Amino acid sequence: MSDTSAPSGGIDRVASELAACLPALHRTLDRRIASTYPHPKPPEGQLLLLKFVAQQEGATVRKAAEALLMKPNNVSALVSQLTEAGELERRQDGADKRVAHLYLTATSRTRLAEVRDLETAYLTEALLALTDGELDALGSALGALTSLARNLHSAAH
Repeated sequence: MSDTSAPSGGIDRVASELAACLPALHRTLDRRIASTYPHPKPPEGQLLLLKFVAQQEGATVRKAAEALLMKPNNVSALVSQLTEAGELERRQDGADKRVAHLYLTATSRTRLAEVRDLETAYLTEALLALTDGELDALGSALGALTSLARNLHSAAH
């Protein structure tokens, strides 16, 4: 899958810069939120599971494991921890009692919304400091970044 308009050195440079920039962006945003968010931050795995369930209410442990690229037994352990903490509900399937469907509790739903609002506020603040050209470039890149994430996820399966 090579693009004839971009020599491999250019692709390698973009890959290297993305590999450096994206984690730094995530860490910085995470630290800003942690400094102002009034509740303890769940471990990363729990947070990923909660965000997934927020997008896919009623998903099964197996579906969550596939989407998060985790082993089902690890997701099951996270579900147990989050259920015990009152952050997640596990509801038995009506047809197959071995299958559980996952739902956020009202507390989790509220806390995730608070985090989303903080993320939006901090990113908006940072975006307002950019030039119009930088904003246009980021806006144009969003579709490509979404495709890149989808391609990376597919390759991991």
